[in-house]
Amino acid sequence: MDYLRKVYQLNVSLLGVVPEVWRQLRVADSDTLADLHNTLQIAMGWTNIHMHMFIKDGDKYGVPDDQFPDDTANEQQTRLRQVLKKEGENLLYIYDFGDAWEHRVVLEKILPYDLSQPLPLCCYGERACPPEDVGGPPGYDEFIEATADPSHPEHDYMVRWIGGDFSPDLFDISLTNELLRDKHRRLG
Repeated sequence: MDYLRKVYQLNVSLLGVVPEVWRQLRVADSDTLADLHNTLQIAMGWTNIHMHMFIKDGDKYGVPDDQFPDDTANEQQTRLRQVLKKEGENLLYIYDFGDAWEHRVVLEKILPYDLSQPLPLCCYGERACPPEDVGGPPGYDEFIEATADPSHPEHDYMVRWIGGDFSPDLFDISLTNELLRDKHRRLG
């Protein structure tokens, strides 16, 4: 029996950050978890400089380390449709084990595959991704507080550290989709 490819509409939310940072994405169900990792890096605004892992029902998926073998399944050999099979199912994506950015990835809809639709695609989203190495959700809260208040004792340091103004409300969906298309052209 031939398998008909599908499009997965995913809702990705960054846990522990208020107001919520989220993205709605469309990806091929045949993408590997490694492909999804690359898509999430671009869509969320991360820079792919830290380790990551997916967890579904206690099973771990990531990049196995021969020096430290464990029960982590190889994300390059695991297709998204093997992990998320029906609408409403979700998995956890953890990026940067130090800052521990946890993302809930929910399969919102399973749609027919449409060759005219570029994939991956970001349909919607809100708020900027926190800066790398800011210290996880608690550090991000402190960072927002300091950068928003010129009288805060850490204000000048944080503004210099980030390289200028930071707008937590800003999310550029056009730029995100341009970066996703560039990634697809390079890897596809």
